[in-house]
Amino acid sequence: MDPLAKALGARIRMQRKACRLSQDALALACSIDRSYVGRIERGEVNITVEKLYRIAGVLACDPASLLPRMTELQDS
Repeated sequence: MDPLAKALGARIRMQRKACRLSQDALALACSIDRSYVGRIERGEVNITVEKLYRIAGVLACDPASLLPRMTELQDS
């Protein structure tokens, strides 16, 4: 798996849980398939910037806050 996609997925999962949303609820609010949300969170896919912004909007955070730091990628 791509370290960037994996780290991004982990951050999205952490923020989703902090917002107390299920994958189903996030997927519905973002108009994407629930199984795709699972694949995002596991780092199995590279998402578009558009989807990143859509997810961040639903999670009420800045899209940049979901992006992993360079140090997180170096540790992988």
